[in-house]
Amino acid sequence: MADGLERLLRGRRLSPVQRRIAHYLSEHLPDAVFLSSVELAERAGVSQPSVTRFAMALGFAGYPEFRHALRPLVVAGDGPPENGQAPREADAGAARLLREVIDGEIRDLTAVRDRLAAGHGTAADGLAYRIEELGASFAACEPLPVLGLRVSSGLVTTFAYYARRIHPDVRPLVHGGSELTDGLHAARRAGSEWLLAVMLPRYPSEAVHALQYAAKLGFRTAVIADRPDVPFPADVVLPAPVRERVVCDSHAAPLAVAMLLLEAMAEAAPLRTRARLDEYTRMTDETNAFLGP
Repeated sequence: MADGLERLLRGRRLSPVQRRIAHYLSEHLPDAVFLSSVELAERAGVSQPSVTRFAMALGFAGYPEFRHALRPLVVAGDGPPENGQAPREADAGAARLLREVIDGEIRDLTAVRDRLAAGHGTAADGLAYRIEELGASFAACEPLPVLGLRVSSGLVTTFAYYARRIHPDVRPLVHGGSELTDGLHAARRAGSEWLLAVMLPRYPSEAVHALQYAAKLGFRTAVIADRPDVPFPADVVLPAPVRERVVCDSHAAPLAVAMLLLEAMAEAAPLRTRARLDEYTRMTDETNAFLGP
């Protein structure tokens, strides 16, 4: 593994900060290949932009491409198999990387749990307080528009599917263009005061413009995003880390936050929630909507 990394670094003129990153990688490569640029920066004791510049100094378009080039060094070693043990070692390396994926998800969910505990009961600091307050606001908001474009549309669709069981009028906005504008106008004319948006990286420009336009219409906006310091307008931000991948990111933590928000909505209107869930159960039983009990 070290030889493969050395080949990538050979002949490069690195700054002291970049040499610090290279040293950390050489010492921790099996773990480092699944770190985000922010995590690598924290562990190497440098800034996140320094990590990006380091990757670009090695000839890569950015950090994700650099990390993609590193992973084969960990999975399969530095060269072709030399004996019958190599495939077995490669399998072990692949299993280790899969475990790293799950470990990363656990770290992200732990970060959400810690934020729930921090500042509990205060509007300024507590994620739990913000979720509880938003749950009450969304339960009373009719209709409730939920915005999410591109990769965020999947989480919006899941949220809306469950929310419709307990809320009388949930309106997912997952298509752009004039349909998105029409949906915002219709919800506002119908009396909606809140817009829930899911904004996962990379942030679609059209979704950012929609948030800006929603503010002009008089909406208050709450956003589930990957970080608290979002570069777009939002009255309330519910941060949940996103685990970066080469092909696709993982949204386990944002999904968990969305489900917590649903629970808060249900708790805010318990009688309506119970009545609607009972009605839903009767409907699915009568229509044989699902297999089994």
